[in-house]
Parts: sequence; structure tokens; C-alpha cells
Amino acid sequence: MRKSSIDEAKRLWVVQITKLLSVIGLAGIFYPLLRYLSPSKEAKAQGGPVTIDVSGMAIGEQKTVVWRGKPVWIVRRSADDVARLVSLNDDLRDPYSTVDQQPVYAKNIGRSLRPDFLVLLGVCTHLGCAPTFRPEPGAVDASWPGGFYCSCHGSRFDLAGRVFKDMPAPTNLEVPPYRFEKDMLIIGDEVGAI
Repeated sequence: MRKSSIDEAKRLWVVQITKLLSVIGLAGIFYPLLRYLSPSKEAKAQGGPVTIDVSGMAIGEQKTVVWRGKPVWIVRRSADDVARLVSLNDDLRDPYSTVDQQPVYAKNIGRSLRPDFLVLLGVCTHLGCAPTFRPEPGAVDASWPGGFYCSCHGSRFDLAGRVFKDMPAPTNLEVPPYRFEKDMLIIGDEVGAI
């Protein structure tokens, strides 16, 4: 019988080098792929909380900020505006916000943490148009109580963002997660909501 002329030490060395080069090659392929698929720093920052100073907002004023690429409205309501909301319940599709699209603390008549401030995504729930803020009663027609009007398809929302019956919009305007820290409104962050 003939003795094998294969050097086992060299064979083991070649196998180990091949494994090492394979791991380096796979890392060279997957690292750029994973970096390409992960969101950029700018995209991550866009999803982070937004802080707005609301201390100087006058009653009836509306501010618009961008959070996650969408407009968010902040409206300062008067006590009369809030009191009028109850009288509209019979005309609304979901007056008590039973459709799960807002934080638990917004499932009330005013749909807010504080009755004087309303925070809503400024996107119509029908086809994504941007309704306009029309707070004055009679601004759209004689029966208009004040609120938000979507001119794209005629959807109407009250000053709590609740949709009226028989409108194209299927649900109330969405309430994003938010909280207050003194006179600072923080959108996109629910921790410590009061």
C-alpha cells in the first residue's frame, strides 16, 4: 500500500484560511447591505419627539408643526368652544372616540389632555387631504358650528376633530401621542402624560 503524500498540517491551514476569508467576504457583502437598509440619522430624527412652546398661544390660535413628515395642529380653544362640543354629539359619527386611533387619555369629549389645547394630525381620514381650520361658526355655511373643513371631498370635523355623520371621512381626525411639561408641548412622547 502506498503512503499518502498529503500534508495534513498544510491542509488544515488552507481550510482555516478559506473559512476566515469566507467570513470576511460575507461581512463585506452584508455590512453595506444592512447599512443601506437601516434608516438614516435624518430619518430617525424625524420620528423623534417635537417640542413646542405653547405659553404665548392666544385663544383661537392654531400652530402647525411637522412630526414624522405629517402636519400636526395645535389649537388653543376657549371655554365656550369646549362647552359647545357636547351639543354636537347627536350630529357626530363617533362622538366618544370609540374607534381606537388615539391615546387613551384623548378618549373624551375634547379629545385632549387639557381642554384648552387640541392636538391633531392635520390629515383627513378619508383620502389624506389637509382640512382647513375654520373656527368661526357660519364660516362654511349657515349650519357650520366651527371646526375643520376638508374641501377635497367635503368632510367636516368639529373643534375636537370629530367627524360629522354622513361625511366621506370614516373616522375622527387622529390624535398623536403627546404630553405637557409646564408650557411645553411634546409631541411623539407619551411618557409621564398628565
